[in-house]
Amino acid sequence: MQQLTVELGDRSYPIFIGSGLLEQRGLFTPHIAGKQVCVVTDDTVAPLYLETLRNTLEGYQLISVTLPTGEAYKNWATLQQIFDALLAARHDRRTTLIALGGGVIGDMTGFAAACYQRGVDFIQVPTTLLSQVDSSVGGKTGINHPAGKNMLGAFYQPQAVIIDTATLASLPAREVSAGLAEVIKYGLIRDAAFLDWLEEHMQGLRKPDQDLVTEAIARSCAIKAEVVAADEREGGVRAILNLGHTFGHAIEAHQGYGQWLHGEAVGAGMAMALDMSRRLGWIDAAAAERGTAIIAAAGLPIIPPSSMSPQDFMDLMAVDKKVLDGQLRLVLLQAIGEAVVTADFETTTLQQTLAQNQS
Repeated sequence: MQQLTVELGDRSYPIFIGSGLLEQRGLFTPHIAGKQVCVVTDDTVAPLYLETLRNTLEGYQLISVTLPTGEAYKNWATLQQIFDALLAARHDRRTTLIALGGGVIGDMTGFAAACYQRGVDFIQVPTTLLSQVDSSVGGKTGINHPAGKNMLGAFYQPQAVIIDTATLASLPAREVSAGLAEVIKYGLIRDAAFLDWLEEHMQGLRKPDQDLVTEAIARSCAIKAEVVAADEREGGVRAILNLGHTFGHAIEAHQGYGQWLHGEAVGAGMAMALDMSRRLGWIDAAAAERGTAIIAAAGLPIIPPSSMSPQDFMDLMAVDKKVLDGQLRLVLLQAIGEAVVTADFETTTLQQTLAQNQS
């Protein structure tokens, strides 16, 4: 087992990474203050891992909430089911919520924990590659709005992140590829050597090879933890973690949440960011082509849906969370491994990228 720490002073918390961690009671109990526990999961994950977690936490007053699977249900109505269950079971301020599932479950459980009785503890137990390398770490919680992804939420840190890599054995190939989008992102924005490693081992990562994936998770989480520690609430450097996300979130909103997986939309969005960085003269054609080839090698799309026009992108990106004072900011690359958040570009350059990437 590997252990990392997200350094946030008295709110610091551990990340545990290894196989079989769902069965290790000692990882959970130090982070559960009271006797009440509420496990939030979905109808895909529940049949696979809920009973294991119940057995691990035997002796607690445990209830579970099983939500429908998918991004389409990341909304107020579904969130309300968590509150309904907590209130029906008379859970108090010492309850601990446990998010057992992918990014949708983690985001919603964290948001529910931030809101319930003005804040209760929660633990992240991510079961998809994407949630293990990205969304479970850093305290971003929330739900979607029809006008934009993750527009409603809170920064609210977990007590611990427990990553059981054995759960990846049940993950469909499409979900593995979606998770690799966020892994590739870390190499592109901050660690060129890691990108070299990913390029070399991509075939094994897609299998997925347990040792390789564990290494990729650990290196991704280390980068995420470092950035979050420096900028918890995304006032500065943390925004670089959104490479490709402004384009990607627009794709998700336009297509309907769940039609494109988040990682698929981010993959296409990163290819668009590489293209625009090249047009600005910040990276050369070889770097842009290499980055795009790595995204494609992960099994991800590199062009957006043909049904999206440049104006569709502009309309949807106008409500992106990085917009300040009405000005769109994008995460772009000044070099492989060096990202910047900038509004320093001509609209014509952005329009060229949006037009170039039509299929």
